[in-house]
Amino acid sequence: MTFPLSPDVITEAFLTACKAELSALKPGNVHVHAGGHDMDVAHFERAAKAAAPHIARKGMKVGHRIRSGVDASLAAAGCNTNLGIIMLCAPLAYAAGEVMAQQSLSGRLGRVLAGLDQSDAEQTFQAIASANPGGLGDVGEGDVRNGCEMGVREAMALAAGRDRIALAYVTGYADIFEFALPLLSQARKLAQTEDLAVTTLHMGLLSRYLDSHLVRKFGVQVADEVRQEARRLLLLVSPVAQQENFSQLFAFDADLKAKGLNPGTTADFVVATLFAECLLLRVAGPRAA
Repeated sequence: MTFPLSPDVITEAFLTACKAELSALKPGNVHVHAGGHDMDVAHFERAAKAAAPHIARKGMKVGHRIRSGVDASLAAAGCNTNLGIIMLCAPLAYAAGEVMAQQSLSGRLGRVLAGLDQSDAEQTFQAIASANPGGLGDVGEGDVRNGCEMGVREAMALAAGRDRIALAYVTGYADIFEFALPLLSQARKLAQTEDLAVTTLHMGLLSRYLDSHLVRKFGVQVADEVRQEARRLLLLVSPVAQQENFSQLFAFDADLKAKGLNPGTTADFVVATLFAECLLLRVAGPRAA
């Protein structure tokens, strides 16, 4: 199988990624071991199922996929569970499902991001405003609630210093292709079960990057405190998470949730990494990335 993939294959890959993310212990986020932040696994399952066909719909522009996916998710879950997931996965889905010359996923994605236009911006900004993610605030120039004043990449470039999803749009998902996917690949070689590899991925991301959701809601200092604690616990998942070390990770999970600290952007990148991996596994050749 090669690119482009069919909508059915992309839908299945997206749902597989969402399920794998929920199945793993990810301190601070909702997972099968514990809910949190007034949400549980069922909220995310409903949102993923609702968004999947919109994300994978052939011929639909990226902005339209984001807007329709977010609208469907909000209706299904009753709250914002997956705005960041959809924003990261919609360009990947377009890259995997549309006809273009490049055969590497990263190359195809770069072309997609470079081609985002004003209509993509309008739909994307409307989706963000509808989801109203926590800590959105008023940022002046490029504020999504002030209407579509600029293109997607121009707005993302303005936000790249404070938001990792915006940075991903500017860098062609460098965090995923250069760090997260290699980390996940190595973890899979060593992990006893799939969920342990995903836990390793989550902790690797959380310990490396400031979580944008935490930065927006609580500030850089709190986000850095969470990152530093994740770094302190990194030995528990190096080179891969082990079931016998879960007690300390569960304690970290409970502490974050007791404080209302939800590293949601990290979870978004976990899903997007798993989605990219699923897409790559469905095409021929070891050099698909």
